[in-house]
Amino acid sequence: MCGIVGYIGSEDTKEILLKGLEKLEYRGYDSAGIAVRNEEGVHIFKEKGRIADLRAIVDEDVKSNAGIGHTRWATHGVPSRYNAHPHQNVTNRYTIVHNGVIENDEQLKREYLLDIPLQSDTDTEVIVQLVGLFSKDGLTTEEAFRKTLTLLKGSYALALLDNEDESTIYVAKNKSPLLVGLGEDFNVVASDAMAMLQITDQFVELMDKEMVLVTKNGVTIKNPEGVTVERAPYTAELDAGDIEKGTYPHYMLKEVDEQPFVIRKIAQAYQNDQGELQVDADIVNAVNEADRLYIVACGTSYHAGLVGKQYLEQMANIPVEVHVASEFVYNMPLLSKKPLFIFISQSGETADSRAVLVKIKELGYKALTITNVPGSTLSREADFTLLLHAGPEIAVASTKAYTAQIAVLSILADAAAKSAGIDTGFDLVHELGIVANTMEVLCDGKEEFEQIARDYLSTTRNCFFIGRSVDYYVGLEGALKLKEISYIQAEGFAGGELKHGTIALIEDGTPVIALATQESVNLNIRGNVKEVAARGANTCVISMKGLEQEGDRFVLPAVHELLAPLVAVVPLQLIAYYAALHRDCDVDKPRNLAKSVTVE
Repeated sequence: MCGIVGYIGSEDTKEILLKGLEKLEYRGYDSAGIAVRNEEGVHIFKEKGRIADLRAIVDEDVKSNAGIGHTRWATHGVPSRYNAHPHQNVTNRYTIVHNGVIENDEQLKREYLLDIPLQSDTDTEVIVQLVGLFSKDGLTTEEAFRKTLTLLKGSYALALLDNEDESTIYVAKNKSPLLVGLGEDFNVVASDAMAMLQITDQFVELMDKEMVLVTKNGVTIKNPEGVTVERAPYTAELDAGDIEKGTYPHYMLKEVDEQPFVIRKIAQAYQNDQGELQVDADIVNAVNEADRLYIVACGTSYHAGLVGKQYLEQMANIPVEVHVASEFVYNMPLLSKKPLFIFISQSGETADSRAVLVKIKELGYKALTITNVPGSTLSREADFTLLLHAGPEIAVASTKAYTAQIAVLSILADAAAKSAGIDTGFDLVHELGIVANTMEVLCDGKEEFEQIARDYLSTTRNCFFIGRSVDYYVGLEGALKLKEISYIQAEGFAGGELKHGTIALIEDGTPVIALATQESVNLNIRGNVKEVAARGANTCVISMKGLEQEGDRFVLPAVHELLAPLVAVVPLQLIAYYAALHRDCDVDKPRNLAKSVTVE
């Protein structure tokens, strides 16, 4: 659930809400809606599809000075008009929009709502029905809203309208982002400052568990005990860089948080009208006609390529080699008879990769570029392009581009497999949806990863990451993130290789972060953890639900095993971020590094 806007003031509300939602389109969504209130009551317009589709059904004759809006990505219930937000309670008195995931919605339905006919499949409707139910017991709207909040488990950003109170928007948040914007004779609500910069640059940040009463003339923030909190606004600077950063302290943190939205956006971009994943037929044919694929990349993109190799070989039965671009161009291996080259680059301008592209084009071979930047050099000069749809990535340490690359590679492998008549055994669209939801849960739990950074990395000069199979590849990326921004000497290793030399470096207190998401090698990596622990290592095991053991530091929610890299990397990104933060490093601009490497 991806974007919230709200407005209460003196101007007509509809266009303000629609423009705000358009500013949030980068997050990815499958439906959108607005609710506007006037003396006749609340008018709701919502539609599956794009905001342009919503615009087409909004009644221009309805005038209003207050309203809320939402863009949704389906979590509970399929994309549809009836599951789109806003939602109302059974009497239509209350109207709500919600970002986040309510984890105990089924329990709340059983305990409170058995006699209330629900109109959607969403967890959101449970919230508004509870507010309506408690208000019938004589509670005020504020009291009913607060009582409902105490029952919710999970993450939420909420904006609520009361049809019997034209003066107030009721707002609350926990874990999911939400801001209040201040204006003269109006106030606004938004998931991101970008949504309302068209009318104000003054914003108040909200803390978890706070409830806010927003009127045209004021904003009242109350803590969980109901005590009013005073908080000064800040000015959102009107230059492009800071607008993109919004209220985040660093681009990197924002880009980590954007990953669930990026996965959803990618799944949407590569779906056809029937909701099936689809890749351009010429690309799929080129992949299937090749006798071997050569993935060429650098740094983080190289690590994504290693995961992509796993997908293309296991799903599509195509042999794959992965090469570091800077080595390949000067030390080209013996090539197969009919190769296809796949270049992976966030910027599409990586000089080492382009040098390889120039060379293989001279040899007459075909190339596919996977990039975040349409019209970039690698995109222009290759035969084919697949876009990442990740949006601008500003922080030097790549996060959302990495997971976008893996997601696009999985879609390419899925398309190649289906074209060749191979049954992969799972619905990738569905599984990517689960991945996005899981990423959102992980991003909402930053405190745990900050504590891991404190416990393991506060004073160390080095750190090792170990894993087996695809976890080894994720460990390489985790080590790169840590060394890039915290300057801790970090290395990733295949677990079985430790005893072939590297274990000599283990001393008392040496941090070793181990990944355990693959059932076939779970016991093997557990043995490697014991080996380093016996030599004094301070071990931190991050496992997948279903494979966890006593003593594991963090257990990831379960996703399809092949897609585990997409979620396993999120804790490693956040651990690296907090390690750098605690060491007073420049998180977004680490020393000696540039975002786009345009020289060999």
